[in-house]
Amino acid sequence: MYRIMLADDEGIVTDSLKLIIEKQYADDCEIKSAKTGRSVIELAESFRPDIAFMDIQMPGINGIEAMKEIRRTNPDIVFIVMSAYDKFDYAKEALNLGALDYLNKPFTREMIIEVLDRAMKRVDTEREKRSANLMIKEKMETVIPVIETGFIYSMIFQDSWKENCEKYRELLSLTEEYGYMAVIESGDERQGAHLTNAVGTGIRLQAHYNKIRETLKEYKRCVVGPLMANSIVCYLPIDKPDIDYNERVATIEQGRNLVARLRELCSAEFRLGIGSVKPLTQADESYREALDSLRLSGQSIAHVKDLPLGCRYDEDYPIEIEKRLFAAVESGNINESRIEAENFFDWLRTQFAQHPLNVKLKIIEFVLFAEYRAYKTGGMTYHFTSREDYLPFVFESSDLDELGNWFIEHIADAAGNIDTKQDEKSDSLISLVKTKIDERYMTYDISLELLSREADVSSYYLSRLFREETGETFMEYLTNLRINKAKELINSTDRTMKDICQSVGYSDPNYFSRMFKKNVGVTPTEYREKK
Repeated sequence: MYRIMLADDEGIVTDSLKLIIEKQYADDCEIKSAKTGRSVIELAESFRPDIAFMDIQMPGINGIEAMKEIRRTNPDIVFIVMSAYDKFDYAKEALNLGALDYLNKPFTREMIIEVLDRAMKRVDTEREKRSANLMIKEKMETVIPVIETGFIYSMIFQDSWKENCEKYRELLSLTEEYGYMAVIESGDERQGAHLTNAVGTGIRLQAHYNKIRETLKEYKRCVVGPLMANSIVCYLPIDKPDIDYNERVATIEQGRNLVARLRELCSAEFRLGIGSVKPLTQADESYREALDSLRLSGQSIAHVKDLPLGCRYDEDYPIEIEKRLFAAVESGNINESRIEAENFFDWLRTQFAQHPLNVKLKIIEFVLFAEYRAYKTGGMTYHFTSREDYLPFVFESSDLDELGNWFIEHIADAAGNIDTKQDEKSDSLISLVKTKIDERYMTYDISLELLSREADVSSYYLSRLFREETGETFMEYLTNLRINKAKELINSTDRTMKDICQSVGYSDPNYFSRMFKKNVGVTPTEYREKK
């Protein structure tokens, strides 16, 4: 059905148009008409036409001005302009307003049908586009909760979080660099820092999850995670690295209102823990703060800044350098570890040159902690007496440059041990697998799954690592090895092709011939004839 509006002050014109349209399109069109510019605008607002035949010269507001006004409230309407005056300026302005065509009176039946067919096609196209957009929006309403769940899981469980967070930012349109975490937990009754019947309440809340999610979205723009036992984790993005006292108070008050709404909605008790603002890549730290604030507070709303949690530093302490230093050590990045160690020691030298004992204690603390990280990751072998010279050297030395070099080298060594161990593990694993392939390429049952089981790693991990280390997939490596062995046998023996086929691990001669031709360019027989 198409809604068509006829705008002309001449009754004979509107009657003629109506007769032509009804005769051609029968019940496919609903038609209404108006005679003045004002009545046309009012009719357009109530009737919402798909197509409008507009006369330029009408009493009061002319057709061009009426089109401008109608376009504001109905941007998709298709205008067909009519005029008894063949004026270029009118035509140009009408087309600038998106008119489909400009017809000069008198018009013929064929002209009206032809232009109306085009107008209907445009209406159909727009309807299809709107329908497709609505379908996409509907699908996104289903997909977005899945993406948000992945975001929260990846952040909490550190599943390649630092690598994945930029992708999640793009998918969820998170333009802000910072944010903080909130944890909402539920139960039957509050007893200090605990809620009773957490498991039972969590099961009961499954039926209310969608309503809870909508309520959280109304509370503030946020990423909402799934219901995990009796808790829901949220991430709230902001565009600055911290919030001041007044903003924190306002956030707590909003949280109080949210908890009240959730209690009423679900007939359960709720508590809310809020972490501090962190860069997105460090959102997991804010999550742990939110959990700690709930654990150490008996209140229904707990903000980490209100509680004696975590370590507080002097105002000028280079906490970001410290974080970057240990992140570099843990990732085995020797150069970054050395750079950040130099930056940190420069700060120590600048601030505490007159307090050498404090400097010495700090560098020993950092070196021991870096080595502890290396031990934990398997990058170093622990020997009880291996550090017995640390204290004598550090406390007997009076040269800051000497101490700085000792500190930087030991930090870099810890990172280097992690890096070397990672490479050694990869190299030794791939070396073992290649050796097994070389020994068993002639057997039919050799497979990635079998070798991964023997190496006690997943086939997915082994496949990815094998390709990274060799530049080939497992199957490409095995096939190349078998074909090269087949070429050696063809060149050096008179054995039959069937015998050679079986000797290099193929049970089907036809398949062997196809693989040989794919890799060498000719069949095994053609290869032998050329040789």
